[in-house]
Order: sequence, then structure tokens, then C-alpha cells
Amino acid sequence: MAILITGGMGYIGSHAVVELLEKSEEIIIVDNLSNSQISKLDLLEKITGKKPTFYEVDINDKEGLNKIFNNHKIESVIHFAALKAVGESVEKPLKYYENNVTGTLTLLEIMKEHNVKRIVFSSSAAVYGIPSKVPITEDMPTSATNPYGTTKIMIEQVLKDLYASDDEWGISILRYFNVIGAHDSTLIGDIPNGIPSNIMPYITKVATGKLKQLSVFGDDYKTHDGTGVRDYIHVVDLVKGHIKALDKLRIDKSGLLIHNLGTGTGYSVLDLVNAFEKENDIKINYTIASRRPGDIDACYADPSKSKNELNWQAEKTIEDMCRDAWNFENNLK
Repeated sequence: MAILITGGMGYIGSHAVVELLEKSEEIIIVDNLSNSQISKLDLLEKITGKKPTFYEVDINDKEGLNKIFNNHKIESVIHFAALKAVGESVEKPLKYYENNVTGTLTLLEIMKEHNVKRIVFSSSAAVYGIPSKVPITEDMPTSATNPYGTTKIMIEQVLKDLYASDDEWGISILRYFNVIGAHDSTLIGDIPNGIPSNIMPYITKVATGKLKQLSVFGDDYKTHDGTGVRDYIHVVDLVKGHIKALDKLRIDKSGLLIHNLGTGTGYSVLDLVNAFEKENDIKINYTIASRRPGDIDACYADPSKSKNELNWQAEKTIEDMCRDAWNFENNLK
């Protein structure tokens, strides 16, 4: 029996593939390669000694998905495939609704047709919008400040309604905080298209000289140094949370679970820059810029529910995240 991983060639998905292959799981990757490269297949094999089955198929391609489910005995799906750039989602909302929401509906329809009723869904802390307090717990109300976050809320609601209609489904909704770092092999990591929208790839590009300086958006937040505070989590810790969630669904057989995946510690932008400089002995040029619309003072998780129910907690430090990201960037040279 196989695990289908949508978006398995992307940043987070590829790290999940590695962890699962190393646990001797049978893996099938579905990815349209819109934000990844086919060459990553060879890297996955180099790390694990195993080559996963790969299909270049879009999750909106119902016929293509149907063929995959017909050709393989699939027991679970881990659903990473999504567009994720917040700024782009504001500029191109229809693109995000079509890909993220409609694509998920197509995937769920095919799963239902083939009686595959176990899914781990990649959600986001963006569903908390502007939180009323921190740390953030899973029972806090959801809202969104951009179309990307709205797509995640909509998909979560679809999954809740699906479970309400058929409680044989096993559904795990995982709300990510700020994912950074890279695999310690230095072979896979975060390679964004164009100018990075996430902070760590931007820092590493500044460190190499490929970008002139980092813009720190705002220094007047109500935080210890005036810059925004976020919960940074290592990508390897994050994907291990998926495995724990899948294990629980396999044991429980059915259910609807919602968990935060974060460290529970908030670091400011300047904390992250200082940690990177100290860990890697390199200076990062930065400038203070104006706040971005929708940015908030602080956002970090209360991960206690994940610890209690999934037996999972983040183990890697901010120094690990900075070191691994830099080692990966250096390996790209």
C-alpha cells in the first residue's frame, strides 16, 4: 500500500518524501513542477537510496489523478500541493482559488471514488489572521488577511464538512508556522522561483552577495526589538509532525484532527538575523523598511496539543535552522 504525496517535489514535500522513504514506505509523488525541478528525483534517490514513483500531474487533472489511483493501491494522501506566495495571492486571487481550492476538491473527489479516506492536509498559521493573543491555540477563531490564507480556511471547512457527512474519513489538518532550514545532506532545501518571498532564502542570498541587502519590514512593532516576532520551525521537524499525524490516523482509523506545528518560541526578525550571523560567522546587510500591509506584531504557536496527542515536538534549534539553510545555499554554488 502506498502513500500519495501531492506537491512532493516542493520544499516541504520533498523533505517528507525523504523521511517516509527512510521508513520504508512506498511513495508516489504527484507534482506539476510549477515550483520545482525534475532533477530533484535524483537527489531524493541519492539521499535515501530509493527512487519514488513520480507523476507530472496537476491536482486539477481529474483524469490524470484517476489513472494514478487505478494503477496503485493507495492507502493515504499527504496533500502539500498549493500555491503559497501571499503577495501573489493578492495580485492573482483567482489563480489561488482555482489551484488551492478547486484542486483540493478534485483530489477529494477522486479519493472518495476510490474509497481512500485518509488525508493529512498542509494548512497554515495564516488561518489565524490577526490573532487576539499569543501563543496561538487550535481553538482560536480563524480569519484571513489575504487570499492565500482564505484558501486554507476554505479547504479546512471542506474537510470538516466532508467528515461531518462521512465519519469514516481520517483527516489531519496541520497548521504550519514559519518553515525554514534544509536537509542536513545539503542536497534539498528551499529554492524559490525569482526573488524570495520567505525570509531565510532572502538572508542566504544576501549572505552570498546575490542580493544586496535584506529589507526588515518595520521596527516599531510592540516586540522586544521593534521587529516582527514569528515561530520559526525546521523543515525536518515539520515533516516529522506529518508522520506522527499519519501514524495517529492509522491507529484511530478515522477522525478529524487539527494541530499546530510550531516550536512555541517566538523570534524577531533581528533575532533570526543575529543567530544566522553568529552561527555562520557572516555579516548580513539589512535596512529597515516600512511595514507591509497585514503584518502583525507577533505570531507563535502553542504546540502542546501536538505534543499531547501526536507525541510530537520540535527538536531543532534556531541555530540548526540557520546552519542548515546556509550549508544548503553554499552547496548550490
